[in-house]
Amino acid sequence: MRFAFYGRVSTEDQQDPASSKQWQLARSTALIEPAGVVVAEYFDIGQSRSLPWKRRPESARLLADLRNPDRGFDAVVIGEPARAFYGQQFGLTFPVFIHYGVELWVPEVGGKVDPGSDAHDMVMSLYGGMSKGERNRIKVRVRSAMASQAATEGRFLGGRPPYGYLLGDAGPHPNPAKAAAGQRQHRLEIDPSAAPVVQRIFDDYLAGRGFRAIAEALTADGIPSPSAHDPARNRHRTAANGAWGKSAVRAIIENPRYSGRQVWNRQRHDEVLLDVDDVAAGHETKLRWNDPADWVWSNDLAHEAIIDADTFARAQQQTRRRRAPAEHRETPPGQAGLPAVRAGALRSLWPTHAGLPQPRAQQLPMHLRRRVRADQRHRPPPGAVPPRGPNHLRRSIGWIATVFDDEHTESTWQAIAEAQQPDEAAAARREAAERKVADCRDRLAKYRAALDAGADPLVVTGWMREVQGEQLAAERELGRATDTSNELTLDQVRALVAGVRDAVSMLSTADPKLKAQVYAELGIEVTYQPNEGRALVSARVGQCVSEGGLEPPRPCGH
Repeated sequence: MRFAFYGRVSTEDQQDPASSKQWQLARSTALIEPAGVVVAEYFDIGQSRSLPWKRRPESARLLADLRNPDRGFDAVVIGEPARAFYGQQFGLTFPVFIHYGVELWVPEVGGKVDPGSDAHDMVMSLYGGMSKGERNRIKVRVRSAMASQAATEGRFLGGRPPYGYLLGDAGPHPNPAKAAAGQRQHRLEIDPSAAPVVQRIFDDYLAGRGFRAIAEALTADGIPSPSAHDPARNRHRTAANGAWGKSAVRAIIENPRYSGRQVWNRQRHDEVLLDVDDVAAGHETKLRWNDPADWVWSNDLAHEAIIDADTFARAQQQTRRRRAPAEHRETPPGQAGLPAVRAGALRSLWPTHAGLPQPRAQQLPMHLRRRVRADQRHRPPPGAVPPRGPNHLRRSIGWIATVFDDEHTESTWQAIAEAQQPDEAAAARREAAERKVADCRDRLAKYRAALDAGADPLVVTGWMREVQGEQLAAERELGRATDTSNELTLDQVRALVAGVRDAVSMLSTADPKLKAQVYAELGIEVTYQPNEGRALVSARVGQCVSEGGLEPPRPCGH
């Protein structure tokens, strides 16, 4: 008889394709002797067993040749059915062999598969189920090992390094077989030319600039984009002009590895039906983002950090605020009632006779239209006199002037300086955060000891993920509680107040348009409370500068 041989090897098998083909072919030849010889070969390389036969190149070619009367063979022999059939694939493929009168031989039944034998059908279905189970067990073992390596060892698990880092040599591979083959382990090292750009991106983002504005500024300054910076590792991208995109800026802002920790399991591979109306067509792999709660963080710093953990946490918090719908955004304390309206929006609410033009609602941005409608819903009852926006601001300016006059400057200095001192509540938060961090470290040490003692890796790594999340939150709280970088000395407060006094004296006579711009930069917010007949004016200062204005802006208090 004339036989066609079919076999398969994939990257997940960790075998040399040539060696794998030889032993599968040898097993097939031993089965068919002395009944016949192999006259044709079909061997898939790098194809997953989960793919249906029609989607593997060589098996699809074999199915096409079955239809050809001049195919040149009478039967097909498979040396390892578990590599050829996965799940229910045998039941979907064998009827094609029967239809074209081609026999199928496998070692597990001792020769030809009998179409009328329930035992043969059961054996082949069993091997298909075993093939699926083996693949699932491989996935579980690999994922458990990688989670443990990332958490306990902080090992770099492959892939392209993030922008701002380079791949450095970390010694021989920990796997003896791979080390013997010359493979090396890698770690992330600072890229001196790109790391400052990452720091700049975080600083600009926390200063209030958006992804697009940051990208345009980087492009304008002639800084190459990540794909242009390292074209050898980004051949799939075209960046001839080196322009930045907002997606690249977003990816940097949302990458936790810049904080110095190794993070694994940020994405997963989902198998989705290729055609819901044709299940036999199999699945396709989709790369999707995991919930941050499922990320695996290294217990300790795994490489040199470009930005600290608190900076990364504040950037993520700012991203969440920007993505949240307007009605779900946090309202500053003491600002209950009408949604806060910034000074730039007051033009649409002030009366036209106040000296400022009142634009039509259609000319306002959408977020200001919502505020105008909210103001109209909260108008005072008939007969009540609504407050005049400019009058309230003039009264506020007058009050500010009294705070900074000669009679009250000393008390103002002391009040500002004392307001920076940590209170008892802050000290209690710091102590609670320190206790939480110590507790998390103790629990992680116990879990690592349990792993060494042979505990179930899946269960223990699940516990460790929860504790790592608690530890990260506690470290962020501890960083906020101990941060004193923004505190001013009494002399600095005196200099600051002296500079403000001149500005206050100029506000009352300033041009209304310039005055509105000053209010916007100071973060002035006005909340009208119709039931009490008053308006609350507050300022939320977002940036401070050095005395000469040459240093980068830094955040300061309210």
